[in-house]
Amino acid sequence: METTTYTTAHTRTAAGAGRLESPHTRQAFGTVRALVGAYALLGVGVLVTVAVLAMTGHAVTSFMWGRSAGVFASAAVAYWLTARAARGARWAYLRMRIISLVVPPAIIAIDVLPGTLPTWFILLQATCALAIGAAAFPLNGARLRAAFGKAR
Repeated sequence: METTTYTTAHTRTAAGAGRLESPHTRQAFGTVRALVGAYALLGVGVLVTVAVLAMTGHAVTSFMWGRSAGVFASAAVAYWLTARAARGARWAYLRMRIISLVVPPAIIAIDVLPGTLPTWFILLQATCALAIGAAAFPLNGARLRAAFGKAR
């Protein structure tokens, strides 16, 4: 009789589970959590700044509201995905690898469109991009790639 073992995207294999518990892997995820947390805090800072300026009568565009709210929302999703990945969800890990590489250039590219945003806003958003972009290094590093391996 033949036995077949099935794994889902939500479970980790026995070989990968041990790698996720290694001190180096935990440290890498700690770094990623800190960087994604910084991305979230900076995003909140931008959103609060826009809100304060709007309440004090300064010119704030709907584009600024949308950009700052979008960065904050993406930070919340990124943090959730990071937490899932740290618990062994390969699908979340793969999404965070992509997000950490795609989001920073997207933030910068949209924000530097001539005449759309003030310099202070661009600088704050660029700082957010640096935080999430820095997370790409541990996420795409050899230790985390080895911990998740390739799907079979």
